[in-house]
Amino acid sequence: MDLFNKSGVLVASLLVSVGALIACQAQEDAVPSPTVIEAAAMQLGPAGQPAAERRLQEWAEQGSPVAQRELALRYLSNPAKRHEAMELFERAASAGDAQAAVGLVGMTHEATVSANAGTGAGAAISAGRVLKEAATANYIAH
Repeated sequence: MDLFNKSGVLVASLLVSVGALIACQAQEDAVPSPTVIEAAAMQLGPAGQPAAERRLQEWAEQGSPVAQRELALRYLSNPAKRHEAMELFERAASAGDAQAAVGLVGMTHEATVSANAGTGAGAAISAGRVLKEAATANYIAH
C-alpha cells in the first residue's frame, strides 16, 4: 500500500510538471502586452539587437498591431525595407492602431511629395481611408 501511494505521488508530480512546462511554452508563444512590445522595441537602438528584432517580427506575424507599428518604425531607417514598413503600417492601422495610421499618412505624404505630380492623389485618398478606418476601429474598441 505504501508503495502504491509513493508511485501515485510520483506520477501526479510528473503530470503537474509536464502541465507547468506546457503552460510556460504557451505563455512564451502568446503576444505580450503593448507595453512589453514597446519596451522590446526600445532595446533595438541604433546598433540593433537581432534577438529583439526577431521577437518583434514574431509578434507582428502573430497579428499584434503594436509590434507591426514598432517594426515599421524600425524599418523606416532602412531604404531597402521602406515598402515593408508601409505594409506593416497598413496592417497595424487597419487593426486600429492610430499611431500606425499617422505613420502611414506620413509615408504616403512623403511619397506624394517625391512623386512631384498628381499621381500620388490615389495613395493620399487611400491613406485617408485607412486613417478613418483606424479611428473608427479605435472608437469601437473602446
